[in-house]
Amino acid sequence: MIKYLLKRLLHGLISVVIVVAIVMLLVYSLMDRKLIFAADPQFAKQQANDAEVYKYVKWESFGYLDYVPYADYLTELKNAGEIDDQTKSEAASIGRTPDADNDLTKKYVEKFTKNYQSKGYTVVRLDFDKRTKQRAVLFAYKDVNVFLRLGKYFTSLFEVDNIHYVEKTTGEKLENTGITFTLYDPVYNSDPNHKVFAPAIMGNGTQHKYLLYFDNVFPYIHQNLLSVHLGLSYSVTRDTDIYHTMTDRQDPDRYVMQVYPAGGQAELTPYNLHTAVYKQGSRDSLELYQRQFTDDYTLVSNYKKSFSKIGFSFVIGLISVLIAYFLGIPLGILMARRKNTFVDKLGTVYVIFIIAVPSLAYIFLFRELGGMAGLPKTFMIQQATKMMYVLPIISLAMPSIANLMKWVRRYMIDQQNSDYVKFARSGGMSEGEIFRKHILKNAIIPIVHGIPGSVLGALIGAIITESIYLVPGAGYLLTEAINKYDNGVIVGLTLFYALLSVLSLILGDILMAFVDPRISFTEKAR
Repeated sequence: MIKYLLKRLLHGLISVVIVVAIVMLLVYSLMDRKLIFAADPQFAKQQANDAEVYKYVKWESFGYLDYVPYADYLTELKNAGEIDDQTKSEAASIGRTPDADNDLTKKYVEKFTKNYQSKGYTVVRLDFDKRTKQRAVLFAYKDVNVFLRLGKYFTSLFEVDNIHYVEKTTGEKLENTGITFTLYDPVYNSDPNHKVFAPAIMGNGTQHKYLLYFDNVFPYIHQNLLSVHLGLSYSVTRDTDIYHTMTDRQDPDRYVMQVYPAGGQAELTPYNLHTAVYKQGSRDSLELYQRQFTDDYTLVSNYKKSFSKIGFSFVIGLISVLIAYFLGIPLGILMARRKNTFVDKLGTVYVIFIIAVPSLAYIFLFRELGGMAGLPKTFMIQQATKMMYVLPIISLAMPSIANLMKWVRRYMIDQQNSDYVKFARSGGMSEGEIFRKHILKNAIIPIVHGIPGSVLGALIGAIITESIYLVPGAGYLLTEAINKYDNGVIVGLTLFYALLSVLSLILGDILMAFVDPRISFTEKAR
């Protein structure tokens, strides 16, 4: 079985890579890259040459191309010792047009052009703009190959924090770099007379101050040692990694009592000191930080009350899955056992209604009926109530119930007509015994295979349902990303969805093997 699972996992991971590659090809190569600026308020403020430069800078930051300004080229020459500061300054003086360049500028512009054109770059020169008085600009760019982008994406998926992070990124050497362990986390020990047992691992020289810590928020143990990078968002949640967009809790803020490292006294604050990140010189930049912190680990995020996007999707999805299985399977069994009776016909009408009517139609129908009954029709996380979960859960559960009813009925009727059932009946077994020992056991096997997929699918969210009810979940996130042409989010969510699909299939196989001992994943010897 282990060999089979490893083989299935390998094939699944290969499929994931292929799916992500196809999506990258679609969104980065076949879609107009200018569309990403449709929801960018900063781009709307740019004009003429500044607008062109802004586009190429953004395209580089989000993986479309490699962008090299002429000024950066001169800086590289200076750092390599090929030119001095005076030569760099004179060569950087680009004229309004190529004819207006001085001799030194012409020389280095020609070298810049030949150097980057030989590497496959396209060199662009924008002349002085008379209308906006913007000076001339020179740069080179080259589109990033989709396979190089794919390789870079997967090699940067995970990052392990280490004590050399500060020195590597800022060049600053901190004193006493290393890892420390404490049984009494200072964030929790606001009362010096009453110590709270709270283990924590802290770093100095690392990106995060706290690498591992405990708190009273699910899942109660948290870590910053291993970071996951699914890609940056540039419109939905600007310059935030999709992983954090999906997993971080949402507004409103939650206030807790805690002690700042240099404070000494407990304060009621929304800032989560466990998320402290290093920023060079930040403590000296603000007097408040000097009173609160002892080092440059000052960048912190806020405690939030609401679930994360995945949290909202999972709660709604899991409850709807439980309702679907608790209702769909018994109703399907009832329809099969009372085939062609009123109960069966009534259930068939419901199944046909769900299949025939577009999901948008009956979701809006349920929403309006629920609104007439006084239920909230949209999510308002600032004024959260349990009742706002009711309509999204019903809208998700209803089609799942119909689907389970349909398949359970079909599998059971197929089993009822099997030869082994007829043989058992001729042997004198009662209908109840035949049903319990044979029909139900065999009919339920295909249904069991879909349980892991249904549960894990709750993490993905329901795109249509969440969009209609404005649920701030993972499904609504994908809708936002598509509408705003946020390709980073689309690729990140594709990877997440694909991995969950592979995992659900493997877990389905394992669960099916436990239910039916006749199923074996070992290869028989020939």
